[in-house]
Order: sequence, then C-alpha cells, then structure tokens
Amino acid sequence: MLQKIFSNATQIRANEVAATLLSVLFIFLLMLAYNIMKPVRDALPPNWSDSALALLWTYNFFFSIAAVSIYGYAASRVRLKYLIPGVYALFAASFVLFYLGASTLDDTEFVDKSFYLLISLFSLFHVSVFWSLMSDLFTREQAPRLFAFIASGASVGTIAGNATDLWFAQSLGTLNLMLLAAVILVAIVPLVGALYHLKATRMPAPVTASAVGSDVSVGGNPFAGFREFVRNPYLLGIALFIFLYTIIGSFVYFEIKNLTVDGAVLFGKTMDEALRTQMWAGVNLIINAISIVVAMFATGRIAVRFGVAKTLALVPFVLALVFLVVAVNPLLLVVLISHIVLKGGNYSITRPAREMLYTLVSREDRFKAKPVIDIVVYRGGDTLAGWMFAGLTAGLGLGIGGVAAIGALIAVLWAIVGLYLGRQYDRGMIPAA
Repeated sequence: MLQKIFSNATQIRANEVAATLLSVLFIFLLMLAYNIMKPVRDALPPNWSDSALALLWTYNFFFSIAAVSIYGYAASRVRLKYLIPGVYALFAASFVLFYLGASTLDDTEFVDKSFYLLISLFSLFHVSVFWSLMSDLFTREQAPRLFAFIASGASVGTIAGNATDLWFAQSLGTLNLMLLAAVILVAIVPLVGALYHLKATRMPAPVTASAVGSDVSVGGNPFAGFREFVRNPYLLGIALFIFLYTIIGSFVYFEIKNLTVDGAVLFGKTMDEALRTQMWAGVNLIINAISIVVAMFATGRIAVRFGVAKTLALVPFVLALVFLVVAVNPLLLVVLISHIVLKGGNYSITRPAREMLYTLVSREDRFKAKPVIDIVVYRGGDTLAGWMFAGLTAGLGLGIGGVAAIGALIAVLWAIVGLYLGRQYDRGMIPAA
C-alpha cells in the first residue's frame, strides 16, 4: 500500500526507489556543501565595480576551459568508479588548502577574489558531473519521471546550506564553514559505487553504451568533448539554451548587485555586507522551498503529460512576462521576484528537463561534451553578459528598466530554443552530427 501511494505521488516504480532516493541524498549533500559557501561568495561583489566583476568572470572562463580539459583527459583514462568520486575528493582537498592559505595571507582582496573564483568553478563542476552520472544511470524512459524528483534533493540541500549560514556563520566563521563543506564532499565518495551497483542489480538495461558499468573509463580522445560540441547540432542547441539562460541570469545578478550597495534600503534596513548575506540566504530559502514542492510533485507530470518541449519553454515564457513588469517597475523587490522566478523555475522545471536531453547522447558526450557545455559555455555566457551589462549601463546609460526589456526579448528566444530541443527529445531522435 505504501509503495502504491508513493508511486502514485511520484511516478517512481518499485525497482527504482532505492537508486532514486540515493540519488536524492547524493545531490542533497552536494548542494548542502555548495550552499554553505554560496551566500558568503555572493556578499562580496558589491565591494567591486561592474568592470572588476566582469574581469573576474573573464578569468573564471579561462580557468573553466583549463579545468574541463583536464577532466576530459582524466575521463579518457580513469575508470568511472574512480573518476567521479575523485572530482569531489579533489574539491574537498582544495577547500582545505584554501583554508590553510586564507589563514596565513594578509591580502584580503586577493583572498576574497580567489575564494570567489574557486566557489564559482565548483558551482558548475560539481552539479555537471552529478547529472552526467544520472544520465548514465537512468534511461530516456525513466528520466521524465525521475529527474525532477531527484532534483528536489538539490533544493533541500540548498535550504539546509543557507540555514547553516543563517544560524552558524557568525559563530563558526567563514573559514570553518569551508572545512565543513570539505567533510560533506568526502562523505559523498562512496555513493557512486552504490548507485552503479543498484543499476546493475535492480535496474538492468539493454546492452548499450549506457548500460556499461563503472569499472571502465570513457576512453576516446581526451578533447572529444570540444569537438563533438562543435559538430553536433543537438549539443549546440543545448549550449545555446544554457548560454541564453546565463545571459538572463547575469543581467539579474548585476541589477541586484547595483541595487544592494552599501547604504541602500531594504524593508527599512540599511544595506551592508551582513544584510546582503542574510538577504541572499533568505531569497535562496524562498526559491528552494518553492522548488521542492514543484520538483517533487509537478514537474514529472508536466513532462510526461505535455512533453519535454513545452516543459523547457515554460519558465522562459513566464520570465519574459516578469521582465516586462520589471521594465515598468524597476524596484529592488520586483527584481528579486524575477530572480526567484528564474532560479526557482530553473531548479524545479528547466534544469531537470534540460538534463533529460542527455539521455539521448553517447556516454562519451555525457562525460566530455556535457562539461564543455555546462561549464565552459556557461562561463562564456557569464563573461559576455558581464561586459554586455557594463556596456549597456556604463556605455549606453540604460537603467534597470531598459535592461529588463532587453532581457524579455532574450527570454522569448530562450523559449524558442527550448521548444526545438524538446521536440527532438519527444521524438526520441536527434539531428546527426
């Protein structure tokens, strides 16, 4: 009876329960570790100019290219059961090294910007590798039913991470929080082997590339991810979809940054770094409280009933309408609402639907081309958007309303690309490379 109730509520079948719940735990721990650090990182940019932040994003773009290239080389030679845990262990070690360095260096600005770059790289890498694993474990038939439910674990982890900051940031201190995040990442390492074991024993799949276990490397050319990303129209479409999302997200991020400088007022309180940290933590709590409910009980049904095409286009279409409201009422509260719609819709609807697209591609594309798209293209979008925003505001003198109007047009294009990709997925076929 309990299984029937659970299946009716979530569309998860009996043989999928263990792997699904373990996947939820996996991404919960990942997002817990990340979101312990994220509000601290997001409180730093108001201390820098738009140009300084855009330059920092440019550095981050090149660091991302280097990191993805190294990862592609490792994927060609290291067995998956070592590769995936190794990524998280390496980040855990980097947190410890940063803790040691930050404890001894006196240059505060250098430490702050190094911290910003490290967490920004981690913010994309950890979740890209996770979803590569998910698309390797679950099939195209399973993805629409399961991925949104699994993604709800990210929202729970985000809430827990932000709550940790709200309760313990003052008493523990930023550096000790980084050690806590490192411990959490180490706890994730055994989960990869457990998930592949469940796939082999409880969810056996036909003998295809995706059914191969974890005791092999991906093989092939270490830089095949860059090659296939350029050659494959389907992967290019996914890249364009992410690129447009990053531009919109960056515009909103810069607008909030400029509206929350020291001395600005929010709900009668004068803005400073501590209030900004609390604001970001509170906004993230709202986003993820909404995301949990939508991802667990709505997104899977939307994807199954209406198809992935309409699912991918839903949030961009709603966001275009919200941006038109911002263009008319360019107030901090309204911009924060647009951020909540963008991030909440991405976490609960757009991101799970986007990750479903990778169940149609080869294992090599999942582990090599996907990081190129998720990290390099994403950071490239950040870099371009940062300079675009600086040009629109400092160069052309546009205000928040004018930038929001441009964002509405970009959101419409984003929806069109989502419809195209979703239709390929719904037909079960992708354009040939």
